[in-house]
Amino acid sequence: MTWNFDEIRRQVERQIEEIRDIKMLEAFRVQYLGRKGLIQEMFVSLATAPAEEKPFIGRGANDLKQYIIARIEDRRRALQLGREETAEPIDITLPGVASSLGTRHLITQVIQEVCGIFEQMGFAAHEGPEIETEFNNFTALNIPVDHPSRDAFDTFYLDTPDPGNKSRNLLLRSHTSPVQIRIMQAFQPPIAVVVPGKVYRPDAVDASHSFMFHQIEGLLVDRDIKFSHLKGLLSVFCKRLFSEDIRTRFRPHFFPFTEPSAEVDISCHKCKGNGCSVCGRKGWIEIMGCGMVHPNVFAAVKYPKGRYTGLAFGMGVERMAMLKYGIHDIRTFFENDVRFLKQF
Repeated sequence: MTWNFDEIRRQVERQIEEIRDIKMLEAFRVQYLGRKGLIQEMFVSLATAPAEEKPFIGRGANDLKQYIIARIEDRRRALQLGREETAEPIDITLPGVASSLGTRHLITQVIQEVCGIFEQMGFAAHEGPEIETEFNNFTALNIPVDHPSRDAFDTFYLDTPDPGNKSRNLLLRSHTSPVQIRIMQAFQPPIAVVVPGKVYRPDAVDASHSFMFHQIEGLLVDRDIKFSHLKGLLSVFCKRLFSEDIRTRFRPHFFPFTEPSAEVDISCHKCKGNGCSVCGRKGWIEIMGCGMVHPNVFAAVKYPKGRYTGLAFGMGVERMAMLKYGIHDIRTFFENDVRFLKQF
């Protein structure tokens, strides 16, 4: 077969000028360069062509192939450029869409603020495990199995490899006080720590209770620590957290791990002690418990009898946040409603 390469080239040029989109361009490519296209047909014809024509056909087919490839690429660029020119222009002066930035959760903010106040007064923040031994959570804190206060602290128990050994039973801690036991077992006084963290109790969930919440406990142990140190320390703390005009009062109370023990009230920061809905018309709001470390606790950590005295206090983080920011339902902290969280 004799091939008229000049005529084929002119035909290619006419066809490619008529191509208006990528789909037509692909059909053109298949027509000439596909496995059954014209160029492949030329190479197949070499097998039956006379010997004197083979060089002419081979060279012509290769040249035509390179020409078609170049024209296809030229036409592809022209189509892409034309599409860009007809597209809707981009207005670079329009303001961009800002990414949403996260913030610290309100509970985290309050924990950092409270710990920061005590750190300025010489305390160190320390965290501990949420899974504790029964000894650290109860026994070492002067709460034996038959103690009535145990009912308020009883929590969620876990399966253990040695269920017969009561001292090794594991549970989700019901307060952060077990960390105080761990610290006193590891260090000798003077000790001054605050312990933030999650705690767990089998409470029914309502506007003021949750089976999981956060606590911050404090411990100060040294020689000659007195109740007057405790009163002064917590009075300064309350003024720094709420306002300088806050007044504090200490009411006798019972905690198994402190003796004497007290509840701490502050004058209502909303009504200045005159009585309102926040304080229940009383003018005072209960915020935490405190007391002097019980001698039985020192005995459990094997401190020498009578050598040291100490003070301890504990507060609920959610309660502090609710009082400070006027929040009426503890459940809103954990519902992950962005409309609520963005306010802080």
